[in-house]
Amino acid sequence: MKLNPILIFFLFVHLLNAQVQDKVDFIHAKPFFYVDVDSLKIKGSVEYTFDVISQLDTFFLDAQNMKIFNVELNGKKVRHFYDNKKLVVHKKLKPSRNNKLYIYYETSPKQTVYFLGCNDNIKGNEQIWTQGQGKYTSYWLPSLDDMTEKVEFDIIIAAPRKYKVISNGKLDRSFNSIRDSKHWFFEMKQPMSSYLVGFAIGDFDKKELKSSSGVPIELYYEPKDSLKVEPTYRYTQHIFDFLEKEIGVPYPWQNYKQVPVQDFLYAGMENTTCTIFSNQYVIDSTAFVDKNYVNVNAHELAHQWFGDLVTETSSEHHWLHEGFATFYAYLAEKDIFGDDYFYWHLLETASALENLSEDDQGEALRNSGAGSLTFYEKGAWALVMLQDKLGEANFKKGIQNYLNKYAYENVTIPDFMAEMEAVSGMGLSNFESIWLHDSDFPFESVQTFLMEKNASIKQYFEIKNEVENNPTKTETILANAWDSFTSSQLKQNLILDYGKSLSPLFLEKVLKEDDLKVRQAVILSLDKVPEELQSSAEELLTDASYTTVESALYKLWSDFPEGRGRYLDKTQSVIGFPNKNIRLLWLTLALVTPEYRSDLKPAYLEELSNYTGAEYHFETRLMAFEYLKSIGGFNDESLKNLIEACSHHVWHFKKSARNILNEILKQEGGLARVKSLYPLLNQEEKQYLDKTLSE
Repeated sequence: MKLNPILIFFLFVHLLNAQVQDKVDFIHAKPFFYVDVDSLKIKGSVEYTFDVISQLDTFFLDAQNMKIFNVELNGKKVRHFYDNKKLVVHKKLKPSRNNKLYIYYETSPKQTVYFLGCNDNIKGNEQIWTQGQGKYTSYWLPSLDDMTEKVEFDIIIAAPRKYKVISNGKLDRSFNSIRDSKHWFFEMKQPMSSYLVGFAIGDFDKKELKSSSGVPIELYYEPKDSLKVEPTYRYTQHIFDFLEKEIGVPYPWQNYKQVPVQDFLYAGMENTTCTIFSNQYVIDSTAFVDKNYVNVNAHELAHQWFGDLVTETSSEHHWLHEGFATFYAYLAEKDIFGDDYFYWHLLETASALENLSEDDQGEALRNSGAGSLTFYEKGAWALVMLQDKLGEANFKKGIQNYLNKYAYENVTIPDFMAEMEAVSGMGLSNFESIWLHDSDFPFESVQTFLMEKNASIKQYFEIKNEVENNPTKTETILANAWDSFTSSQLKQNLILDYGKSLSPLFLEKVLKEDDLKVRQAVILSLDKVPEELQSSAEELLTDASYTTVESALYKLWSDFPEGRGRYLDKTQSVIGFPNKNIRLLWLTLALVTPEYRSDLKPAYLEELSNYTGAEYHFETRLMAFEYLKSIGGFNDESLKNLIEACSHHVWHFKKSARNILNEILKQEGGLARVKSLYPLLNQEEKQYLDKTLSE
């Protein structure tokens, strides 16, 4: 029987997928591409320099859903096959150095490159950015999904000249070119895995500073956010200097850049030298109290060593990335905010991990399919306990040996553990069994550790134990010890635990005498504000915390109807966090308060509806959708925006939007309303609606 050539090819590609490409060593890449914001395409080329380690017949690159126009090997066209996933080059090659592979291509990325504001009627808010975590760079650049193939990337990007372009490495030069475009040349000096290649394009300004060791640091921001630069990037140089000293290995790259973008999928991403992060961390000084960028800032910077400099071989070793970045971010916060902050945060994560174990959902750190809580928080805890076991000096020396030995290479957990055993002279098999292989979280030993390290946590568990033994005397127990407590963290947690069972008299004392976070704990702990606390709770409407103000406004409005107008007047100019949490709540409460400014209600409804538009962050849009659903306030425009959100690139926002739409479709008249909007929808929205209605 004669086999079909196409079938042979697909069988061959399947075999390639199952093996490591170990006969070829890709050394250098020179991507040169144009970002077309009108057609939402990447158009360009890439030249790879590679060595042939041993004789071969074929090799490949990963390339998802591209048009491949030309492939040349050492200056000549070469036979190749492409199945929309892998570009396979067929050529017999002997061991040799400095071979050149040239690919000319075009692609309309369905993921990984996000063209924000480029395909709608919203002008002045365009951003294009990447998120290639794991193995997704091949959706816009023929590259190597395998993390073990490290390449030096020198990138040339052409884009409309009105934009700023930020990418990996040092900007060597830029110049204006034809058709109102500009070329940007970025140079790297060391290799990295392909998933760490990234760029951000948009209207950005920057603030420049240097670390104590002389590393240039560039802090980007949108011009409209110039007054938020200081609180957003507060402690950035401190964090950089601390991590260099704490890790004990110099920062391994030429410079460091941070760029906030709209609708980013996660908190941040550690592209080599170029962290891209969510603009929801672009904050004012009031927001800094409750939601600041310090932890994410330190976490992504730590990845420049742990993940970028040394890179896991596979997801089974993901602890070496996320656990380490989380651990060093906590150490940076400890250096900034103090020991109490550090240990109480560890207690919070330990409690979350204990709950997973109690629900039989605990996961081992060696489990390649484990979730974020495991890789990040349990991973950080493993390092906390390893440092305690080895001692700080041995631990730090082991980290230095590990990073220096495997710099710009790939690593496994055994590689790391071998370095720690060597430097300490200890056998660590028992540690590995408990922390890396066991799915349970050892909360009892962790609790003992925390009580030994932190006096206020020791007091906390002693108080809890006393209350459990005498539940009817909770307030007496707390009142007798309250004035002796010196830890704000201790007071906060006791109020959050027992606030509902404490008398108004006791809580009144707390509200008048204790700090902002303790006052916040009072309002958060109460299901209903007692009349005796009304006056004190009203003072929280002007507290310097958006979390406190939001909670106080809602609870006072709910519990004291006669004061609704006053509460709304007092908070009418407060916006809140970047997601506009307080403004959205205020608009909703103003709309459903019958006697409040009836003449302005149409304007309030229009404003609330406008926040569902694509120009706003998905967090803002989701809250606006939820509030409109709760008051039955959807108009045609906000309903159309809801349908658009059902195809959004952020999956959890998309899922929430779809759930809300399904609820509307089940309401009387809901189906007819949605169908009436059909002519106004684009093709993708129509397809989703057709599928939804058919189901």
